[in-house]
Amino acid sequence: MSVTAVGFDLDYTLAVPTRDRETILEEAAAAAGAPQLSREAYLEAHQQNLTNRTRTPIFESLLAEHDSAVDPKHVATAYRERITDAVVPVEGVAAMLAGLRTTYRVGLLTNGPVVAQEAKLDKLGWNDYFDAALVTGALPAGKPDGRAFDALLDALDVEPDELVYVGDSVHHDIAGAHDVGIRPVQVLGEGCDDPDPRAIAHIPRAELPTRLPELLADL
Repeated sequence: MSVTAVGFDLDYTLAVPTRDRETILEEAAAAAGAPQLSREAYLEAHQQNLTNRTRTPIFESLLAEHDSAVDPKHVATAYRERITDAVVPVEGVAAMLAGLRTTYRVGLLTNGPVVAQEAKLDKLGWNDYFDAALVTGALPAGKPDGRAFDALLDALDVEPDELVYVGDSVHHDIAGAHDVGIRPVQVLGEGCDDPDPRAIAHIPRAELPTRLPELLADL
């Protein structure tokens, strides 16, 4: 079946932070008066909290390990403000999304808390760029769970073999899409995983705006 829709991950696929996230986490903890928090522990807690509206449960878990009296909500707010301020679009992506919508249904499926991810979309000015923009904080499950991808298919009203999904994470994006019959395209670059053979194509992030439309036209 021909491709009628394309879906995207957000972070490190369409947008990137101008500063590394470990530094942002350190700054947020310091601003809220919290103890130093490890990036590894944060990522583990984040993975366990993909269906929450905010990052507060993530920081509740992290601060509990330090027996800290700091309000987790304050740390979550400090982190959200800094990561939102740091996020910038990949050059050419906005024009690419607008162009793709003239031919395909275009969707977003991003892991993370609703408040945090919607703040990024607001900052980027992309709220009108997608036919459906789904954040796992509002879904029953996060990527790579098939229920997250099923939600995207339902929102775009397409079958798995009609959708191409573009992301950077082998675990969350490539494996998750592949396992439900969606054709995945892997984005490569700083902060991304090594190429995975399950992807139908591997595209350097900086080349995504030019190479992805060409790839879709050939499928």
